[in-house]
Amino acid sequence: MASNPTTSVLNYQSTAKRIGILNGPNLNLLGLREPEIYGDTRFEHYLFKLRSLFPGIEVLYKQSNHEGDLIDQLHQWGFSLDGIVCNAAAYTHSSIAIADAIRAISTPVVEVHLSDLTTRESYRKTSYMRPHCIYSIMGKGLEGYAEGIQYLIDR
Repeated sequence: MASNPTTSVLNYQSTAKRIGILNGPNLNLLGLREPEIYGDTRFEHYLFKLRSLFPGIEVLYKQSNHEGDLIDQLHQWGFSLDGIVCNAAAYTHSSIAIADAIRAISTPVVEVHLSDLTTRESYRKTSYMRPHCIYSIMGKGLEGYAEGIQYLIDR
C-alpha cells in the first residue's frame, strides 16, 4: 500500500527548540539609558546577533513596560515553549504577580539581569522571581541572554 503524503506532512513535528525572551520595563531604552550600567547596544541589534548564534533555535521576543503584558506573555508561552529567558527589570524587585506567573507555568524560566544586582542599590537585591526560576544570571551584560539560551538548550 502506498503511503499518503498528506498524512506524513500532518504527522511532522518540528524538533527545533523554541525559546522566548521576555524583557520588562525600560529595557526598550537599552543603548540609550545609562550606558555606563546597561551598555550602548540596542536590544534589537543584539537580538539579531543572538539569533545568528543559535540558528537552530526559534528565538521569540517580547518587551513591555506593563506588568500585565508580561504576565499575559508568560501565560501564553508558559505551556508551549522549551524555555523562557526573562529580564523583568524593576518588576523583579516588586512584582509578586510576575513571580506567581512564573511559578504557575510549566516552561522553565531563566532569570537574567544586565548588571550585578548584588552591587547595586539595596532594594535591587530582592528578587521575587528567582525562587521560581531554574537559573539566574546577572552582571554579564547582554551576553547573559546567550548564556541563558545555552543553559536552556543544554538542560
